[in-house]
Amino acid sequence: MLTFPSNPYQGKALQKYLLGLDLGAGSLKATIINDAGHLMGEASYPVTTKIPRFGWSEQDPAEWFAALCTAIPAALAAANLPATAISGIGISAGAHIPVLTDAEGKVLRPAIMWNDQRAATQATALHENSGEKIIATALNRANPTWTLAMLAWLQEHEPAVMARAKRLYLAKDWLRACLTGSWETDFSDAIGAMLADNETKTWSPELAALIGLNPAILPPIVAPEHIVGIVTAEAAARTGLAEGTPVICGSNDTTVEFFGAGAITPGIGGVKLATAGVLYLATQGPSVNPPISCYPHIMPGLYYTATGTNSCASAHRWLRDLMFAEGGFAAMDALAAATPAGARGLLFHPYLQGERAPYWDPLLRADFIGLTISHGKSEFARAMYEGLAFSIRDLLEAARALGQSFGTIRLMGGGARSACWRQIIADVTGLTIERTEAADASFGAALLAGIGTGIFASPEDAVARCVRLRDVTTPNPESQQFYSKLFEIYKDAQAALANINHRLHALTV
Repeated sequence: MLTFPSNPYQGKALQKYLLGLDLGAGSLKATIINDAGHLMGEASYPVTTKIPRFGWSEQDPAEWFAALCTAIPAALAAANLPATAISGIGISAGAHIPVLTDAEGKVLRPAIMWNDQRAATQATALHENSGEKIIATALNRANPTWTLAMLAWLQEHEPAVMARAKRLYLAKDWLRACLTGSWETDFSDAIGAMLADNETKTWSPELAALIGLNPAILPPIVAPEHIVGIVTAEAAARTGLAEGTPVICGSNDTTVEFFGAGAITPGIGGVKLATAGVLYLATQGPSVNPPISCYPHIMPGLYYTATGTNSCASAHRWLRDLMFAEGGFAAMDALAAATPAGARGLLFHPYLQGERAPYWDPLLRADFIGLTISHGKSEFARAMYEGLAFSIRDLLEAARALGQSFGTIRLMGGGARSACWRQIIADVTGLTIERTEAADASFGAALLAGIGTGIFASPEDAVARCVRLRDVTTPNPESQQFYSKLFEIYKDAQAALANINHRLHALTV
C-alpha cells in the first residue's frame, strides 16, 4: 500500500479561510471560502492559448503565474481579508499538460495543452505496439491528448529539449512550485500522464521505457491533500500571499471538481457544461472501458470515468456572438425558454470542432437541419440547447452500452445557471439533475486544502459541511417521451450526414 509522510501542519490551522486556485483553458481563477463552504471572494484573470500550427495548442507557463499574481490579490480584496487569514491553499489545473525544466529550473518550451493533436502518429504507434500493456497499467488508451504521446512526439521532433529536461511537472505542479519551490504530483495526475502503474500506485518504468524516457525526471507521488510546502518569501512578495502559508499538492481539475460537487459515492454521475461537455461517473474501483477515460478519485478506493464532447459552452458562445451580440446569453436563454420543445422542427448537431465521444470523428461538422422560413432566433436558441442535450444523451447511451449505470447527476459548469437548459437536459436524459451551490475546480481545490490543514477531518466531513444542493430538476414525463422520439431523428441524421461531412472536408481542405 502506498504511504505518505505525515503532514507537519496537520491540525495547526488557526484561521478558517481557504484559497483554491484553478488553471483553466482560458483563465486562472482564485476562490476563497470559509469552513462552511461559503464563498468569501473570487477573481479570475485570462491566459492565452497559442496555435502555431493547425491542431497544435500551447500556453506559456510564465503567463499562468502572472495570472495567479493578479487573481490572488483581487480575490483577497473581494473577500475583504488579509493574506494572513488564509490557512491553506489548494491548486488544480487541466490534466495531461507537461512542463519540462532544465537543471536550473528554466522552462524549456511552451506547455502542450490537453487538446493538442500533434502526437496523433505517436499515439497510434503506441496503441498498435503496446496498447494492451498501456491500458492494463495506466487504465487508459493512448491518444494524442495524453502526456505519454506528447513526450513521444518531443523525443522524435525536439530531442534537444528532452535531453536537457531534468524535471517534468504537470501543469498544477509547476504552478504550485512557483509558490513553494517543491516538486511533487498526485496519483490522479500521474495516471493522467499515462506513465503510472495503477497496481503499484507508482511510476511505471515499463511505460517510460516505451518512449525512452528517463524515470528520474518524474516527480514523487503524494496524496492530493498532503501539504508539500509553504509559500516562500519570494512568492509572497509577488502574489500578495502571506509567507509560510501551507500549500497542498492538489490534483487535476476534473478530479477536484467532481469531488467539490459532492460526488463521493459510487453511482453518482456528473455533467459539466463547460467549453466541452463532460460526463462523469463515480465507480468502486477502476472501470476500464477505453476510450472512456478512467482516473483515481479523491476518495480512497473510488475512481471515476470521464467522457466528453468537443463543443458545449463553446457552441453556446458561438451562437451568442453570431446572433445575440446585443442581448447576450440572457436574451438567448429567455427566447429558448419561450419556444416549444423541438424548436418547431429545427435540429442542431453541435460538431463545430469535430467530435470526440461517442463518434471519435474529427471530420464531423455541425449543422442546423429542418430549417424553414418561419424559423427565427428563438428556434435557433432552443435547438442549440436541445442539440447539446442530445449530445450528452449520446454519451450516456454509449456509457450504458458498456454496463455503466447512472443514478443522480450533478450538473456543473457555467451552463448550469440556465433553468431552461437544466430542464431540457433532465427531459432529454430522463435523469434527475442536481445543482450544488458551488461546484467548480477552485472550490474543490479549496476543500482539499481544508482537509490537508485539518479544518476538515476527512473528505466526507468536507462535503457534509460545505456542499449544499441549490436546486433539483426532475424530468417531465411528456417532454421526456417527445424528446426520445426526437433523439431517434437526431441519431439517424447524424449517421446519414457523417459521410457527407467527410466529403465536404475532402473537397474544401
